[in-house]
Amino acid sequence: MSTAIAIITARGGSKRIPRKNIKEFCGRPIITYSIEAALQSGLFTEVMVSTDDEEIAAVARAAGAQVPFMRSSASAGDYASTDDVLMEVLLAYREQGREFDTLCCLYPTAPFITAQKLRTAMGLLEKADSVMPVVAFSYPPQRCMVLNEAGELRMKWPEHARTRSQDLEPYYHDCGQFYCCRTAPFMEYRTTDLPHMVPMVMSELEVQDIDNPDDWEIAELKYRKMVGQVY
Repeated sequence: MSTAIAIITARGGSKRIPRKNIKEFCGRPIITYSIEAALQSGLFTEVMVSTDDEEIAAVARAAGAQVPFMRSSASAGDYASTDDVLMEVLLAYREQGREFDTLCCLYPTAPFITAQKLRTAMGLLEKADSVMPVVAFSYPPQRCMVLNEAGELRMKWPEHARTRSQDLEPYYHDCGQFYCCRTAPFMEYRTTDLPHMVPMVMSELEVQDIDNPDDWEIAELKYRKMVGQVY
């Protein structure tokens, strides 16, 4: 029987938005949205939170997630990557004699994740090694502006000044919500950005970076719109 683990990465340090991972979002700690989606999906043998913070661990356990061990100081630093955290978690479970065929990394500040989105993404793994939710850039990057040495605006690619938007190749970027992948190739390449990676294209309404208080307010507005709440 196939086994899968959901790993929610939630370190304690957050400089721009203090206590970001457990800050109240539309009425409850933001991390609980990721935990709830993973649990409700019915996909995972284990839903766990990797954290170095006891308060986050308590909130996670109250929401139904497992916190079987605390994150090391090495993987809780400012320069540790998500891949470093995932590798630490998988190796810790291996020491306990537990292995998983697939994994899903969920960020703790991603309230737009739903159980159905996770089911869709994990289903895509049947013909891929990894799945990344992406969203198209809202404005064509080919028409971006740069500053010259005199501080004046110039088009980066002037050859596209008159190209119709619909004729420009669409560019996508990572939604910063979750990643799903097969464990074996992840362990081999030590990254979720695997050679056989496929996209899951999301709408702008359900994507929002949350790096400052303004982002937070915009995310709450989008979330209420997504779920049809009156506000």
